[in-house]
Amino acid sequence: MSNLNFLEKLLDGVEVVWWPISDVTKNTNNIKWQEATRGYQYIDLTSVSIDTKTIMETSEVTSSNAPSRAQKLVKKDDVLFATTRPTQMRYCLIDEEYNGAVASTGYCVLRVNKEVVLPKWILHLISSGEFKKYLEENQSGSAYPAISDAKVKEFKIPIPCPNNPEKSLAIQAEIVRILDAFTELTAELTAELNMRKKQYNYYREQLLNFEKSEVEWKTLGKIAENLDSKRKPITSGLREAGDIPYYGASGIVDYVKDYIFDGDYLLISEDGANLLARNTPIAFSISGKTWVNNHAHVLKFETYAERKYVEYYLNGIDLTPYISGAAQPKLNKKNLESIKIPNPSSKEKKRIVAILDKFDALTCSIKEGFPREIELRQKQYEYYRDLLLGFPKPEEAAA
Repeated sequence: MSNLNFLEKLLDGVEVVWWPISDVTKNTNNIKWQEATRGYQYIDLTSVSIDTKTIMETSEVTSSNAPSRAQKLVKKDDVLFATTRPTQMRYCLIDEEYNGAVASTGYCVLRVNKEVVLPKWILHLISSGEFKKYLEENQSGSAYPAISDAKVKEFKIPIPCPNNPEKSLAIQAEIVRILDAFTELTAELTAELNMRKKQYNYYREQLLNFEKSEVEWKTLGKIAENLDSKRKPITSGLREAGDIPYYGASGIVDYVKDYIFDGDYLLISEDGANLLARNTPIAFSISGKTWVNNHAHVLKFETYAERKYVEYYLNGIDLTPYISGAAQPKLNKKNLESIKIPNPSSKEKKRIVAILDKFDALTCSIKEGFPREIELRQKQYEYYRDLLLGFPKPEEAAA
């Protein structure tokens, strides 16, 4: 890689020191709401995407409606790092659009001294596995883990050529340029994936949207065979380790030695918060030898198209009317089997499933499509990030 050869020459013989982030950042200010006369964009904890490391949305707040945690004024090129649940790695770089916005007190604002380091130098360093390990070791609180701003700023980062700031910044800029090329490619793929997901949801809604009089409607209990009676939960301490998937409400929870099902089935979550939150699919297909506990309903269908058609339909509709228990949401067998499903011809089901299968492979499969490509690009970025930023620490250099 010619870029790396150039970098090797740039780094040849240079000194590298490790300084706490606090030594290369400046103090920041909080807003004085009693003096504020206009509205401000507010960057809440959920405003920053964990996946894309960008601000997805903000709200406008004024002195009359700003939440108490809306305190930290930010400027262009500040790095925000979320100190609540820090190992989620929620961080971003403030761009021109959010210059002058107000951030939650749940963020540590890193305003670098640009005469010493580049903002993106910090950004790439806090994405590292080493920083995440530091967070794990220094966060406190089991139910609501957090880390203080001061502790974040104690993390030491490498500064090449500290006695020659011009050369130091040139080295940083070259490394940042190489790493940015990888992150930009990943960002482009992620944006494309999000667009395809919207397209997928649109087509799923269109393909599965039938008028009451357009097709026959049947309850799920009359379409599929329910095999719940064959389920058998095993407490974790009694499970014999093996290579057979052990399924719960939202997917594989363990691997065991034996099996109770062998074939193709549709599992549907029976209980859990995800029935309402829908963060992951509540219906998912399984194949081969499997073991299922009593947190997932087991349905058997006559054909692949029948099973996948119901899977796509259930994952696209609101199941709230069928769920009981607010604190412990549950979709019991009686309610499950009463769900009404539009039942077009077998030929039409095959057509719908064939279209949705292509979208599903493109947007959801970890073996192909965009998710696989993004995973590969992310690993490539991490490899070069660790290579380029893996400067020896003083004790390593002395060894």
